[in-house]
Amino acid sequence: MDPSNLTVPGGRGPEAGKLRRMRPQVGWAALVLTALLALSCSRPMRNAIILCAGDSMTEEGYPRDLSRIIRQEGFRARVLDFGRKGFNSSEYRRYLQSHTDRLASLRPDFILLQLGTNDVRLDGDATSAEDFERNMKAIIGLFRQFRTRGGRAPVLLLAAIPPVPEGSAYPFSPESSRRIRDEINPALKRIAEEGRLPLVDNYSLFLESPGLLPGVHPSAEGYREMAANWYRRLKPYFQRG
Repeated sequence: MDPSNLTVPGGRGPEAGKLRRMRPQVGWAALVLTALLALSCSRPMRNAIILCAGDSMTEEGYPRDLSRIIRQEGFRARVLDFGRKGFNSSEYRRYLQSHTDRLASLRPDFILLQLGTNDVRLDGDATSAEDFERNMKAIIGLFRQFRTRGGRAPVLLLAAIPPVPEGSAYPFSPESSRRIRDEINPALKRIAEEGRLPLVDNYSLFLESPGLLPGVHPSAEGYREMAANWYRRLKPYFQRG
């Protein structure tokens, strides 16, 4: 046997030479693969689907501004407005129960939920704190059954609701504002903590800038600020992809 054809641990012979030539190639391949994996993990999210759920604060307001902000920031998203004017938590719960299949078929990546203003009215929409919390948990439970296009559960964000300004006409009153401060928003905070949900503080936003809230509904500028508040919580998800 020709000793020159032997492959020995010391790295001599033709086979050892081949291995030495292959090592740099294998090393470069591993580096390229690692880089590609890193890029795929850090690539910003594109073409997200955002479902906005709630009452007239949603239907009349911020989704259009949110879509504009996302576009200006260089991301792409479909912002779907499923706010229902005048609905309290009980009514939205019934609406969602009867439209679950339709909304679930949209495969949202994010669900933004803001409800509670109509629950503090003085008329037939008035809802006790206990029933409000029960309704919200049921709504969240239904939304958590949805799946994204990738088969994951959507990211659900909850919002504290704005205050009711002093002097608001019937069916609102100072008692409505007290209930938001002492009952509704504490319930939303509790639900968010128990469910590990991000809570967007749309209460402090308007409490600190009352000029943005001339009545029960924000001004045009107020809706823009509300959209920006939502986007601040969404932005990290867009950057992570």
